Amino acid sequence: MVESRVFPEPLAMYTFSQLGQADQTINKSRFIARAKRCEDERELALFLRQFASEHQTAGHLAYAFRLKTADGIVARFSDAGEPTGTAGKPIMQMLDGQGYVNCCVAVVRYYGGINLGTGGLVRAYGGTAKQAMEQAGSLPFIEMVQLKVSTSYKRVDELTREVQKCHGEILDKHFDEGVHFLLKLPIDAARLIQAKF
Repeated sequence: MVESRVFPEPLAMYTFSQLGQADQTINKSRFIARAKRCEDERELALFLRQFASEHQTAGHLAYAFRLKTADGIVARFSDAGEPTGTAGKPIMQMLDGQGYVNCCVAVVRYYGGINLGTGGLVRAYGGTAKQAMEQAGSLPFIEMVQLKVSTSYKRVDELTREVQKCHGEILDKHFDEGVHFLLKLPIDAARLIQAKF
């Protein structure tokens, strides 16, 4: 079962600072988790496909993700054939509760022959996911936007310094009678740069 929801944006949002992984065996079942930052649905799908291909013999691949979109936060989870609410849902509750966005956590299970029961599954999936999330670390989420800016040759250095100062990125530049930039900037900095140039 895959459940999908759209949420209003929380006041404080966070994302993973690096890839996180965890591996534990509980009553002979092996649980392997991976926590990754994903900027969009394409990157998310690639991550899940790659993780699934690395664990083709696993019995289950449960996951949860939250992505920031123009319409708000899109959140989905899958229990991957486990009893409803025992695999993807506990992962989602951790992402929700800590305000994570543009993040996905996936957990595979290699069945060991012993049934864990619903409570045991919730603890196993949730606990393994939590370990991977702790290893991934967190940092404040800063929404980035793309902005086209044109300026004179005289102001190129000034614009470049402004972009560096706000930890932005120059994606492309084109030269003719002026210089035309395509920038990736934090949303607040984009407003300031747009007003200045």
